[in-house]
Amino acid sequence: MSGNEFRFFLSCDINLPVTFRVDRLEGTLPSTKSANSGIDSTTEERKAELYVECALYIDGAPFGLPTKTRLESTGPLYCWNELITLSTKYRDLTAHSQLALTVWDVSCGKDDGLIGGATILLFNSKAQLKTGKQKLRLWLGKQADGSFPTTTPGKVPRQECGELERLEKLANKYERGQIQPVDWLDRLTFKAMERIKERESLKNGSSHLYLVVDFCSFEHRVVFQESGANFILPSPIASSNELVIVWDPEVGKINPSEHKQLKLARSLTRGIIDRDLKPSSNERKSIQRILKYPPTRALSGDERQLLWKFRFSLMSEKRALTKFLRCVEWSDVQEAKQAIELMGKWETIDVCDALELLSPLFESEEVRAYAVSVLERADDEELQCYLLQLVQALRFERTDKSRLSQFLVQRSLRNIELASFLRWFVAVELHDPAYAKRFYSTYEFLEENMMKLTAGVNGDEDGFKMWQSLVRQTELTAQLCSIMRDVRNVRGNTQKKIEKLRQLLSGLLSELTYFDEPIRSPLAPNVLITGIVPSESSIFKSALHPLRLTFRTANGGQCKVIFKKGDDIRQDQLVIQMVSLMDRLLKLENLDLHLTPYKVLATGQDEGMLEFIPSRSLAQIISEHRSIISYLQKFHPDEHGPFGITAICLETFIKSCAGYSVITYILGIGDRHLDNLLLRDDGRLFHVDFGFILGRDPKPFPPPMKLCKEMVEAMGGAESQYYTRFKSYCCEAYNILRKSSNLILNLFHLMAGSNIPDIACDPEKGILKLQEKFRLDLDDEACIHFFQDLINESVSALFPQMVETIHRWAQYWR
Repeated sequence: MSGNEFRFFLSCDINLPVTFRVDRLEGTLPSTKSANSGIDSTTEERKAELYVECALYIDGAPFGLPTKTRLESTGPLYCWNELITLSTKYRDLTAHSQLALTVWDVSCGKDDGLIGGATILLFNSKAQLKTGKQKLRLWLGKQADGSFPTTTPGKVPRQECGELERLEKLANKYERGQIQPVDWLDRLTFKAMERIKERESLKNGSSHLYLVVDFCSFEHRVVFQESGANFILPSPIASSNELVIVWDPEVGKINPSEHKQLKLARSLTRGIIDRDLKPSSNERKSIQRILKYPPTRALSGDERQLLWKFRFSLMSEKRALTKFLRCVEWSDVQEAKQAIELMGKWETIDVCDALELLSPLFESEEVRAYAVSVLERADDEELQCYLLQLVQALRFERTDKSRLSQFLVQRSLRNIELASFLRWFVAVELHDPAYAKRFYSTYEFLEENMMKLTAGVNGDEDGFKMWQSLVRQTELTAQLCSIMRDVRNVRGNTQKKIEKLRQLLSGLLSELTYFDEPIRSPLAPNVLITGIVPSESSIFKSALHPLRLTFRTANGGQCKVIFKKGDDIRQDQLVIQMVSLMDRLLKLENLDLHLTPYKVLATGQDEGMLEFIPSRSLAQIISEHRSIISYLQKFHPDEHGPFGITAICLETFIKSCAGYSVITYILGIGDRHLDNLLLRDDGRLFHVDFGFILGRDPKPFPPPMKLCKEMVEAMGGAESQYYTRFKSYCCEAYNILRKSSNLILNLFHLMAGSNIPDIACDPEKGILKLQEKFRLDLDDEACIHFFQDLINESVSALFPQMVETIHRWAQYWR
């Protein structure tokens, strides 16, 4: 939806009862003394028992019977939080409908129990239904008056509104989603608001009582319109310049004349003529410009018309197919039929374009089946790069046993590694209530087909044994979860928890030390693990106490993994998949930046396994060795080498810094600090812990590039030749990855329906932020200058020598 577009519902179309929630009473009740006889009883303060009477008035007359809340006596804060549903429906309301709310106290006995009342109109001055929380000032000692206009308005008069009322209006807008959330700023703002509230309450004392009610919200605004009225009478012409707002009920509907013109322009009888049409020079330039559009960009009406007109001449251009299919009016049976015929004759598209056809934009089963047929050409290694997204794409299929589901299962039967990952990716999504049935169907389909496999002539296992080997992975993770529960319950420091872990592995759970049968490692299914080594297993010192386990392998080696419980690592899994993919794309262009795409696998909504890479955090290195160079000298000393270390080690460090600088910039990875930047003994630097992506960052004023001064100092400073080489690698990697921007954007688009936090909150915004990072409006040479400026800007911010902005960015790394 564009920023200028206004979507709404009409009140006359809503056949639902009027619903609102009576929340709480704010302020202090007038002091009340007990009226019972006795010497001391007159000084005893009685406990008030309050209820709220709710009555609907339409055009000043009562409509329906009043409704009462339950009694509430838990003062001083009286909180009903009770949902009230009236018998009247929204469609029956008029523009002057109002709610009269009166608070009564039943603890008074025979005395007058009236506390006060307030009245609120249900529609505002723009004829829009009020939504969200409303704070009404009570008229003490007066019953709510439903006449029009009312004598007990709950709205605080404008001249009496202070800073507190203004802030509460803004908070109400924020809750309704009308103010863009900014996490770090919101937290600061709400803290400041609490301080202002305390200050105002001390200043004003308890002179006023307020009743808070919460009105029902809808997906779009609700605009008042009487039932049966399809138009609004024009306003009489006035001499003043007053702005008159008129709601057009035709907004969003198809214009019949435009639709007719479009049909005539696309007339299928012109197909014979269209075959011979060739674009002019200007039209060819326009078409080439359209073909360069990223997959996230929607086509205008004229652009769609242009591609449709020259569809026959574009059939030899494989890049044009996805754009052409966006032009088709799929509701027109004849047009859709012709488009599918042309698709079959079109130049075969690349795999990255086929991924676009599996996005939610394309609903046609024939188009999605065509995309799967193109994917069949990909080898297993490439398919594994996209498997996570292909499983997510099952959400956009029209049936449970779709062509995509069948393809994934059939390919998995030929490759146990694919089968293992497919099973895990699908199993994790079984927790999604909206699509659980669909993912379970694929899980079941995989199980059925694998069980039918017979043993191969080369000694391969039969299907039953293969499936059981995958099931045992789940049994292993369940046992690890049980161990974590027991270890967390141990009181004391981390060392006591480690002792408990080793005691469990050697005693009660000794079957985990040596498995009855080897189990395929969930992280690397081609590796068979035979048991856990208790003496080499440990626990990390952190809030969740993740396990660090050392497994024996069938070939006599060892593999180390980290097992986490209580943390959703699906976002980490996605980021590492992207790092692995980008590493592959760079190596295909003969650029190896020595990245460390360690393996990550989510085995549940809040659990998962990560490959353990022996390394140390930069925070630890700086603390113990004072600099990165001193640390590397310990492992790779060379008197004649640069900075006293071997040239190979320094080159490895520079390349890995360049690779991760580019990747973290493109993916918008936030919350970078010296504890989540790790360094291996051979000089490879890598990042961990990806809780914030696509531009989100808990810290204010993050620098554009996540490049800390310790890294720059290890290259000899911003003036050294090694730093110049670092910038050269950055620019080269950036331009290589820009060539594959469509692939990366398509993969993120397929994740739009996932439950990954930073994508689920606003998929469209996240993908547009990602697209922005590629700077597709620039050519390669301009991009080199852009990226060098970006690095220089970020590095200058690390050395506090210039202006306030630099100071802010310097604070980021503290």
